[in-house]
Amino acid sequence: MPFPIFGFITGEFIDIIEWLDNTKDTMVFRFDRHDNEIKNGAKLIVRESQQAVFINEGTYADTFQPGTHTLSTQNLPILSTLKGWKYGFDSPFKAEVYFVNMKNFTNLKWGTKNPIMLRDPEFGPIRIRAFGNYSMRISDPTRFLKEIVGTNQQFNTEDIHEQLRDLLITRFTDLIGESKIPVLDMASNYNEFSKFIQEQLFVDFAAYGVDVTKVMVENISLPPNVEEMLDKRTSMGIVGNLDAFSKFQAANAIEQSAKNGGGMSDALNAGIGLSMANQFAQNQNQQHQQNQQNQQGNTTPPPMPPSLSYFVAVNGAQTGPFDTKTLSQMVMQGQFKKDSLVWRQGMAAWTSAGQLEELSPVFGAAPPPLPPPPPAM
Repeated sequence: MPFPIFGFITGEFIDIIEWLDNTKDTMVFRFDRHDNEIKNGAKLIVRESQQAVFINEGTYADTFQPGTHTLSTQNLPILSTLKGWKYGFDSPFKAEVYFVNMKNFTNLKWGTKNPIMLRDPEFGPIRIRAFGNYSMRISDPTRFLKEIVGTNQQFNTEDIHEQLRDLLITRFTDLIGESKIPVLDMASNYNEFSKFIQEQLFVDFAAYGVDVTKVMVENISLPPNVEEMLDKRTSMGIVGNLDAFSKFQAANAIEQSAKNGGGMSDALNAGIGLSMANQFAQNQNQQHQQNQQNQQGNTTPPPMPPSLSYFVAVNGAQTGPFDTKTLSQMVMQGQFKKDSLVWRQGMAAWTSAGQLEELSPVFGAAPPPLPPPPPAM
């Protein structure tokens, strides 16, 4: 608690009036003295970052700047004209003395109570929140006492913080709505936002005898679920070619399964699962593109369905996948035979190529065996 320091002279009135502030948030303190009486020649001590305001019967009397002042009618021409001062300081006089703290009050927090609704050019309707801090100081002690403090003995930053914070948020919301800046570009405009808000608040705060000395926008954030989706979108951009990434993941899964002792079966299951997921993603993408073309009235036929691809076991190792055209060439070169083990998406297990009717055309393209040479004459 801030406290007054004063001395008593036996049988006389207080002769020292001063205030030492041991708090960080006291803006105004009314000096507490015996019967509000001041004697002739009393000492008023006003320290740096302070001003002392005299109030007589509810009316402003005078303001004292930092320094040590001897109170008399000679240096209080305004007081000497008020009721009760016609006798000077020779008779008791009752007056209220308010010490006004003129220092800069910093690190006052502000933030949006509710999300701000915006129409973002990229994401559409969206909600954001914003947080920051600001600094203020009293610029007009008399106005501040009249408009805000009233007759309170002590006035702290918390007593006015909420009202000033609401003014700041109102200006910020209006600025964000009119700027039309995409949410993803707002981070590069924090300084501009802060400076503009400070300028706009100058008139609002001045009406209370307060000057906003600094405004800072620390963060503008999206709802957690939107940020999560944005992270996923960013991850997709980093991945790049989804098909190549899926194949890379499948190869890694097979390799890790083999290293961990899972065996060929586990490795194949891992590869099958990832391959099916990749194929499903491709099918969904093609279906989405076809729906968009239909909605736009595009008469261009949809793309041809992908040809079947087969994995081939060669010397106990998996190779491929190969399309049927490549398999036909391998048959011609003697690298692919009917007893070769193959597997494709949808098959439960590896199977000899000759058992699959769908691969019959591949082997039909191979020339028949050469006839034996004629017997020697």
